[in-house]
Amino acid sequence: MHLLGLRIAGLMPFRDIVLPFVDDSGEPRMLTVLYGASGVGKTTVIHAIGSTRPGYAIAQPKAASMAPPGAQELPWANADWRLGDDDPERPHALRISSPGATLFQDPETELLRRREQALFDKIAKDRGFVFLAFASTRWFSRQPLVLSSPSRGVARYDVRTPHSLDDATRSDLSRETKQALAYAEIGSALQRASGSRVAAPKLEILGAAMRTAVNGVVSLTGHVYHGLDPMTFEPLFSSPSGQRLAFDSLPNQARHLVAFAALPTRALWAAYPGSDPRVSEGVVCIDDVDLHQDRGAQARLLPALRAALPGVQWILTTSSSEVAGSADTRDVLALRWDDDEVALYAGVEARVH
Repeated sequence: MHLLGLRIAGLMPFRDIVLPFVDDSGEPRMLTVLYGASGVGKTTVIHAIGSTRPGYAIAQPKAASMAPPGAQELPWANADWRLGDDDPERPHALRISSPGATLFQDPETELLRRREQALFDKIAKDRGFVFLAFASTRWFSRQPLVLSSPSRGVARYDVRTPHSLDDATRSDLSRETKQALAYAEIGSALQRASGSRVAAPKLEILGAAMRTAVNGVVSLTGHVYHGLDPMTFEPLFSSPSGQRLAFDSLPNQARHLVAFAALPTRALWAAYPGSDPRVSEGVVCIDDVDLHQDRGAQARLLPALRAALPGVQWILTTSSSEVAGSADTRDVLALRWDDDEVALYAGVEARVH
C-alpha cells in the first residue's frame, strides 16, 4: 500500500489543499519531504493521512475547523491509495474519506465509494495495509526490557491503532523499540537452534532484516548493532571507539535512528508474516525528522532510510534546510503562508525563499 494523493478541506491551517505523492509518471513517490516553518500544517498533514487510510477512517477534529462559528460544514480529508501487494489485481486507487464527507455529486457513485470504503475497512483488519507515524514529541525513557508473549503484541499489527501526534505521554518509544529488537533476535535464534525448516513464519528472515535495517540507519552516528546481551537481553551496540553500549546508553540521536528502522521493520513483519520486511510495502511518516539529529546525520538521513526499507514510502516533515536540501528537488513539497492561507510549492519553487 502506498499513498497517491491527499486533499484537506476546512482543517486548520488549510482552506482547501491537494498534496500529490506521485512522481511525473504517476507512480507513488517513495520519499516525500514536507518542508516548512512552524505553524504551516506539517503535523496536520500527517494526522490527515493517518485518519483516512484503509481500516481506519475517523472524523477530523471539529475544534480545528476553519469554518465560521455555527457553520454546518465540518473539516474533512480524503486520501487515494494504491493498494499494491494488498490487492495486486485492483486496477484503480482506493479513495478513503472522512466519515460524512461527500466526494461525488452523483448519489450512486458516492454510495458505491462508501460501500467500497466499508469493504476495505473490514479487509484491512486481517493483514497488511501498514501505516506507522512517529510524533515529534517522541522520547526514550530508561527502563528494562519487558518480555511477554509475542502473539499478544509485538508479533501483531493492528491497522486500527490510532497514532497520536500530540500526546507526549504516549510517545515513549523505549519499550516498543527494545521489544521489536528482542523479538527479532530471540525468535530467529530459537528457530536456528531447533533446526526446524517447517515452522512458519521463518523468523530468521526477520532477524536478518532487523539487523540490516537498524545498522543501515544507526551507522550515521558511527554505532553498530550487535544483537542482544546474553545476560540481560538488552539490545547491544558498539560506539565509534569500540565501546560496548546498551540501548539506554546510546546518545539520544542514535536511539531515534534505531527506532526509525526497528519499529517499521517489526510492523511490516507482523502485517506480512514470512515476507522479508526489506521488500514489503507500507507508509511511514516521521514528524520533524530532523529533531535530535546533527547536521551531518541530517544530510545523510534520507538515503539511509530509503536503503534500509526500500518498499516503504517515507513521508517526512522538517523545518531543516539541511534535510530538504539533501532531497531530490522533485521530492520536496514546501508549505508556506501566502496572505491568509497556507499554499503548496513543489519542485524548484519549494526551495525558493
